[in-house]
Amino acid sequence: MSAPSWQKSSYCAEGNNCLSLAASPDKTILIQESATPHTVVTTTQSQLRSLMDAIKTGTLAPHPTSL
Repeated sequence: MSAPSWQKSSYCAEGNNCLSLAASPDKTILIQESATPHTVVTTTQSQLRSLMDAIKTGTLAPHPTSL
């Protein structure tokens, strides 16, 4: 299996606060944060789209433990 082809966010400046995305052969989306590149989260395209829509529209609810 070849290494993922990571794409860094265009909003990312140099540093350790960057998200990168890659597509896997099974059509899932891989997400990693530059400060912890060995930690990879997987999701589906539709779940990622829902998350991005919620962020853009401001409807993303805070996590209950952060209240």
